[in-house]
Amino acid sequence: MDQTIEILDQGFSCLVEHLGIINAEQFIALIKRENFDYTVWQREYFDRMKQGEFAGSAIEYAENHPYTGKAQII
Repeated sequence: MDQTIEILDQGFSCLVEHLGIINAEQFIALIKRENFDYTVWQREYFDRMKQGEFAGSAIEYAENHPYTGKAQII
């Protein structure tokens, strides 16, 4: 499967799983309608984190999702 299509499929599946189909559709519509700048959002999001929170989340994720050696080199 094309990597772009695969990422879109995984992203939408994640939205549906966590928001439900209606809210996922509304989220997509809002992103398309608004002049959404992911870089600005990301900066604001991470600036609100307490010191060490990101590192703690990354460590927790790594522990719960161990590297399996199946990375794809593009």
